[in-house]
Amino acid sequence: MPFVVVEMWEGRTTDQKRNLVRAITDAMVTHCDCKPDHLHVVIHDVPKDSWGRAGVLGSDQKD
Repeated sequence: MPFVVVEMWEGRTTDQKRNLVRAITDAMVTHCDCKPDHLHVVIHDVPKDSWGRAGVLGSDQKD
């Protein structure tokens, strides 16, 4: 049972997540011979103040 985890900053719409899950599923079926009904995709929405990069919180980074 394949399991794909996506971690990203929060803020995407439900429609964007829906499209992402569909695209990941299609890619796994095409490239990994995976059956769609066996694939799990989990999206972890992480607040910017709980994610750091280069020693700086995401909430403090300039976009």
